Amino acid sequence: MRIISGTSRGRRLATPKGHSLRPTSDRVKESIFNILGDEVQGKVVLDLFAGTGSLGIEALSRGAKKTFFVERAKGALRLIEKNLLQCGFPCQAEIIPKEVNRAITLLKARGESVDLILMDPPYEKGWIQRTLLKMDEHPIYHEGTVLVIEHGRREPLPQKTGRWTIIKQKRMGDTIISILQAGG
Repeated sequence: MRIISGTSRGRRLATPKGHSLRPTSDRVKESIFNILGDEVQGKVVLDLFAGTGSLGIEALSRGAKKTFFVERAKGALRLIEKNLLQCGFPCQAEIIPKEVNRAITLLKARGESVDLILMDPPYEKGWIQRTLLKMDEHPIYHEGTVLVIEHGRREPLPQKTGRWTIIKQKRMGDTIISILQAGG
């Protein structure tokens, strides 16, 4: 795993040993950021189910202003810290060591608002629907916020999900990249 573009281009990221995490492949990550284009520049990003931090760090490398990393696994938290230091972004990041729905409640209580949400939950565990419902109850986004969901093909998304509308989908093998946008 490496950073594909931006100020940290080519830097290798620390990866997990074993199979406890399923990091986003470089090919899928490159597709996500090619679709987003300049959408990352100057944005506040939320990386849910952050794992190694690969997606959020890629966003920082491409000019994001700040990234919140939400992850609860201790081993993954250590990887995120290590990768942020390795790429030179510890001051532009905040790691929230909580379960995703609790982190959303915390961010809402603090009055945070994000422009781009990157979400790569464990496949087929029901996390997508639960997280979308939580974000509708505790909106930490605004009209126009973009949400990227990496999910398995056996876990399709409905066309309209709360305040989110699917604007693009791309299938890569068993993985689907869904791009949604928040409406009014």
